[in-house]
Amino acid sequence: MQQNRRRDRRPVRRAGPDREPSPAAPALEGADVVLVGFFSGRQKDVASVMDAAADELSRRGARVVGRVVQRRGVSAGGAAQMSLPYSSRTLLSYGKVHETAALCARTRAEAAVFLWSLTERQCRVLTRMLGVPAVSLDTDTDEAA
Repeated sequence: MQQNRRRDRRPVRRAGPDREPSPAAPALEGADVVLVGFFSGRQKDVASVMDAAADELSRRGARVVGRVVQRRGVSAGGAAQMSLPYSSRTLLSYGKVHETAALCARTRAEAAVFLWSLTERQCRVLTRMLGVPAVSLDTDTDEAA
């Protein structure tokens, strides 16, 4: 007699020796980086926030070679969903991830620095998708202190 198998069951991924380790945050001193920000469509001071982050990175010795801005909430429907990321894996839309990857490749950036906190999983996924280490600006600040 055949057992009924549930089709929606997927194998659970567990941390183990076969899983790749979390990427270590690269030293930003002397590195070329791409700065990535996620903002509400209603936020008007996007340029000043990005400039302040670029200044912080240049104080640490990094050189910002590109900037990417993901806007959310420009439409009425988007404004209602502003608290939710586009994707729980990347926080960005997939088109914006591909745009960022192309910018990293074109500028030969050594890292992509995100303005918000990234989870370990998001760092791993973004690093794989972008081809360069993905780090969070505030996480790197905590490690540097």
